[in-house]
Amino acid sequence: MSSIQRIGSEGQWEKDYGYSRVVVAGPHAWVAGCTATVDGRVQGNGDPYAQMKVALEIARKALEQAGFGLQDVVRTRWYVVHARDVAEVGRAHGEVFAEFRPAATALVVSGLTDPGMLVEVDLDAYRVEAA
Repeated sequence: MSSIQRIGSEGQWEKDYGYSRVVVAGPHAWVAGCTATVDGRVQGNGDPYAQMKVALEIARKALEQAGFGLQDVVRTRWYVVHARDVAEVGRAHGEVFAEFRPAATALVVSGLTDPGMLVEVDLDAYRVEAA
């Protein structure tokens, strides 16, 4: 039986809302929604491509802390505030995942927790455990 590992980024929302940045159980990892927020400030003002790149970098670092890599990602979900931004968000996703190509879903939502946020992404990962 494997234990559950919960890794936080010390972000204020994690403390306030009671969640972890990444949770690992056996060969699975789930990365909570990542936005382009760094040190409490949204990066890439008005630029959905730049925001997706920042969000994916935050997610990549969380995976790395948990012992996973981008090659282990099997599913992504993108939450985009404006349908017109799906192509730019997808371009950023494609640059990061061109080699690994996880299953992906893009959803258009009415808004995110900060009006400057244009995109949020979460990831699911799986790795084959050593025998």
